[in-house]
Amino acid sequence: MGKILVTAYLLFSSIIAFADKPDTVVINNNQSTLLTNRYFYELEDTNANLTINNVLNKEFYVIKNTLPTFKYTKSTTWLKFNIKNDSTAPFITISIAASVIDEFDLYYIDNTTTNIRHLVPDNAHNDQVTQNIMFINCPVLPGTSNTIYLRIKSSAPNVIPIKVYGTYAFLKSRNIENITTGVIIGVFIVMALYNLLLFFIVGDRSYIYYVCYILFFGLSQVLKRGYGGNLFTTDKTILNNYIIPLVRVLFGYSILLFISEFLQLKQNLKRWYKYYLLLYAIYSILLVAVLCGMVVTAYNLITISTCITSVSLLIIGAHLYFGNGFKPAKFFMLGWGIFLISILISVASNRGFIPYNNLTTEIVVYSSVLELILFSAALAEKINFYRFQKNESQNFALAVAKENERLITQQNILLENKVRERTNELIATNKNLSVSIDNLMSTQKQLIDNEKMASLGQLTAGVAHEINNPINFVSSNIAPLRLDFDELFVLLNKYDDALNNPEQSSLLSILNNYKQKIDINFIKEEITILLNGIEEGANRTAEIVNSLRAFSSTDEQILKTTDINKSILNNLLILRSTIPYYIEIKPVFDKLEPLHCYPGKINQLIINLINNSIYAIKAREHHSDESVMIITKDYADHISIEITDTGIGMSDETKQRIFEPFFTTKSIGEGTGLGLSIVFGIIEKHRGNIEVISSPGNGATFIVTLPKNLA
Repeated sequence: MGKILVTAYLLFSSIIAFADKPDTVVINNNQSTLLTNRYFYELEDTNANLTINNVLNKEFYVIKNTLPTFKYTKSTTWLKFNIKNDSTAPFITISIAASVIDEFDLYYIDNTTTNIRHLVPDNAHNDQVTQNIMFINCPVLPGTSNTIYLRIKSSAPNVIPIKVYGTYAFLKSRNIENITTGVIIGVFIVMALYNLLLFFIVGDRSYIYYVCYILFFGLSQVLKRGYGGNLFTTDKTILNNYIIPLVRVLFGYSILLFISEFLQLKQNLKRWYKYYLLLYAIYSILLVAVLCGMVVTAYNLITISTCITSVSLLIIGAHLYFGNGFKPAKFFMLGWGIFLISILISVASNRGFIPYNNLTTEIVVYSSVLELILFSAALAEKINFYRFQKNESQNFALAVAKENERLITQQNILLENKVRERTNELIATNKNLSVSIDNLMSTQKQLIDNEKMASLGQLTAGVAHEINNPINFVSSNIAPLRLDFDELFVLLNKYDDALNNPEQSSLLSILNNYKQKIDINFIKEEITILLNGIEEGANRTAEIVNSLRAFSSTDEQILKTTDINKSILNNLLILRSTIPYYIEIKPVFDKLEPLHCYPGKINQLIINLINNSIYAIKAREHHSDESVMIITKDYADHISIEITDTGIGMSDETKQRIFEPFFTTKSIGEGTGLGLSIVFGIIEKHRGNIEVISSPGNGATFIVTLPKNLA
């Protein structure tokens, strides 16, 4: 009984094997055959590490799909089939679409030598007519047959359309393909140029986004047909792993931008528009996958994002047309619906869900041409829509204008009477206003003079303090200096007594005793020290007087040449007594040429800015590392003075108003609000500029720019 079952199993297996045995591909001169599962066995090489010697010992199997297909994890596939040459040519052409195929080569056993032959695509060094397709001319003598082993490698999930041609059939097929591709490219170029022209005429951004959409869509179709080597690079890895998916990402972005602008989604979707932005996020994730080299993931995401985007845009178009009555969405919905169906058919064909044939292969191209026509009609409809809106708005504006004209006529009569009344009132008011303006100008001049006097009073107190120190230094040295001179005079008198009375030896003894008592060397040193101190006090007093002389000319109207660095130092000398001990003054001066300016005005400007910085620092509750940095810089046509403090800073609102007259942040009685207004007037008089950089709690920087060519 067991032997009978074994025999029956072997017999059944033989029948199944015989039934599944593929046919031989027979090719004549004008024939081409698509390599389906009727003709080949398949061997999956997931790790891509099998060689032809390994493959010869492996068991191939028959697949259920009509065409060989790369699944989501498969990287390399081996196909085994028999081929018979019934043509007159000594070889048969085996071709595969070049798009997204990384490697394609062929092995066969030479019938004459029994050696294994390896062939690679012939078009690697061929003319441009056949560079868009990978093909191999396999030597098979007429009337003979051979077993062929094909190795195909790709990282993208897709079907593998392989065709076997006779010589004449291959050349004819290539010519038709090139003509078809040329026509398609021509259509895309014409549509792009036409809409680009409309963009320059109409100015609607929809057209420029539509041009981008056409260009990237056309480019993706050209790459799909295998023309990437002509446009970008012959390196299949770079082309398939980066350029092709990157173009599809850009194509997706162009679709989203065009639809958003064309359908006015920001206005029509309103609160739902943020969900539309998620489509951008999907393509951004896809872009990251491409740039990170995640090829399989990228191609899978391309399929997913294409389906999601297509369905989402169709729903949006239907909502705008049926829900909001947005007429331009009608042609868009029709064109996009056709395009969506073609994409779904193409994706299903590429995944092996429906038969792969010429119609399913080219359906996206055919539908895209129809879609371009419908989209162009949609854009034209949008222009009509805008024209209708414009006409309505013009008619409404005309009606409003007529009504306004009527009302204006009535109002003019009333206004003329009121104008007469108001004119008489204004004449009387102008008289009073002139008096008020004169009073105001007088008051303003008085306030400015008061500001000057206040600054002068502050400076006077400081100068008195500064002069008092060196004067005290001089006066304190006079008393000990007089004592030293008195002792020297006494010593000289004793010398005279000793010289005049040589016979009295006691006088010499008294002289020597007194000399030792007063310590003549100490007196010499003390006199020198006291005289140096008096000289230093006198010099400091002279410096203060010179600084006051420079500051005293605040009302001069004559341009003079002034050393800006020296002016700053003089003003610092005057202000030294008003600067608290915890504030460090840090001058950093560039080498400046003498500047033509109004020296007194510049001194007043420097005094006011430094005083403001000191006040801002004093206003802080706690003091630590406080400083005022004064920097001068020399440029080709101007100089700059930068005064930076560590004070309390100011807000943007305060910065906008600090140069307004009478505006102040100081307490009542501490300032008139005219200091920075005067500074601004001085800078305008010098045709310069001032910039303020500050924020609350971070101090302030005043940058004054003065031209060199004021003369």
